[in-house]
Amino acid sequence: MKSVLEGRPILKEEILKVAEVAGYLWEKGWAERNGGNITVNITEFVDDEIRKLPAISEVKQIGACLPKLKGTYFFCKGTNRRMRDLAHHPMDNGSIIRILDDCSSYVIIADNPVNPTSELPSHLMIHNHLIEKGSPYRASLHTHPIELVAMTHIRKFLEKDVLTNLLWSMIPETKAFCPRGLGIIPYELPGSVKLAEETVKQLDDYDVAMWEKHGVFAIDTDIIQAFDQVDVLNKSALIYIATKNMGYEPEGMTKEQMAEMTRAFNLPK
Repeated sequence: MKSVLEGRPILKEEILKVAEVAGYLWEKGWAERNGGNITVNITEFVDDEIRKLPAISEVKQIGACLPKLKGTYFFCKGTNRRMRDLAHHPMDNGSIIRILDDCSSYVIIADNPVNPTSELPSHLMIHNHLIEKGSPYRASLHTHPIELVAMTHIRKFLEKDVLTNLLWSMIPETKAFCPRGLGIIPYELPGSVKLAEETVKQLDDYDVAMWEKHGVFAIDTDIIQAFDQVDVLNKSALIYIATKNMGYEPEGMTKEQMAEMTRAFNLPK
């Protein structure tokens, strides 16, 4: 069967970015079994021919009415699909969906009827909010970075901006590449509406939300950028833990050094 990606190099490039990131997540140990999810708004890469494609699934309910998503298209990792498989065969382990005109349901249109992630409603709620506020962000990533998750088992790191400031202080690049920091969300049931609602709130102020004892949710203009933010944050967590393992409390950058860098790189204060 001919793939919808054939003859569409720009769309294919976006899907291959998803495959690339899926490989990184597996290699880093952040995507055990079928852990983690990726959704990308690909509407701008969809042509008239794709818009005319018939559904290859029954109509599926989102569970919420999301008016800003009317007529949009998403590539979604499949439910119970492994990131390591998504990395090698993205169109066999993910699918393209079309949000219907009622804004509360969708159909799968390509390439295969692979059901999207079970956390699709949460992802779509966040994408609806991004469009509503005029954000250029199109990609969302949920993954389980080991060291960041470990730090959420320590109560003091769950206070507002404590972990953000600690991670920023470990290496200058962290604030440069994740300038809005890390929002903290107290534990909620995975896949729940409450978790999605809290994530939407945090993403108004932060580009990455930390789910206590679970994982992170990151957004950006494409999936590579979203991955990069998580990667730099987890590198800082590794530096912190490595220093602690040597028997010392990390000094971190001073407030003066952080302020100097903020000015030099014109970063948010």
